[in-house]
Amino acid sequence: MISDPLVIAGRTFGSRLVVGTGKYPSNAVMADAHRASGAEMVTVAVRRVNVSDKSKESLIDYIDRDRIFILPNTAGCYTAEDAIRTARLGREVGLSNWVKLEVIGDERTLFPDNVALLEATRVLVGEGFVVLPYTNDDPVICRKLEEAGAAAVMPLGAPIGSGLGIQNPNNIRIIKDQARVPVIVDAGVGTASDAAIAMELGADGVLMNTAIALATDPVAMASAMKLAVEAGRLAYRAGRIPMRPYASASSPVDGRITPVAVAAGGRAGA
Repeated sequence: MISDPLVIAGRTFGSRLVVGTGKYPSNAVMADAHRASGAEMVTVAVRRVNVSDKSKESLIDYIDRDRIFILPNTAGCYTAEDAIRTARLGREVGLSNWVKLEVIGDERTLFPDNVALLEATRVLVGEGFVVLPYTNDDPVICRKLEEAGAAAVMPLGAPIGSGLGIQNPNNIRIIKDQARVPVIVDAGVGTASDAAIAMELGADGVLMNTAIALATDPVAMASAMKLAVEAGRLAYRAGRIPMRPYASASSPVDGRITPVAVAAGGRAGA
């Protein structure tokens, strides 16, 4: 899929799969899964990065930074102020001036607080950040985030870590149809078919963590997700056939041999 790259804020990625760094059995397994996924961008929660003691092991040490771009995220933030502060910290410690912006509004569902998210997006864009906000599958808020300067919009497919798959495919279609920036489905993917569906709907990419990290075999699942994203994107570009309420014969009926013709032919040759 190198001939069909993902471009965000002028940066080109050969893979349309973005993966996370949390919940893996070990950092070594995480590194193996990253390689198997083919991902060229991974998210890292700024709160999980060891910035005070450089002598201690850090998950950053297990990310191949020659091949993989680190996207800091503001996971665990419940206010705009906290998310803005966390994004600034990620930039100050040298992670990136890019940020996957999360402002959580509900502790049980982990749904975003879109009012605070919009506020934080405006502030961080004004400070020169490349902002990729995680939001609801709401076409209106996605449009407002784009107008606020977001470099991409990242609507959820289902609640974080739920594995429920794409719950509202029509909204994803609408978001993609109206967007002028990349649309990356973020959260809710449970297995490879979910990733393929997201791409078939027209999403420019898929971001996932739990589906790979907590799979029985994270490395094998990472490989499956890689193939699913590629297949879904290729199917989207190929153009699916229209859905029909009734059957449509695969073989044409024109020129078919009728029973009368067969009978006549049989007599003529007798």
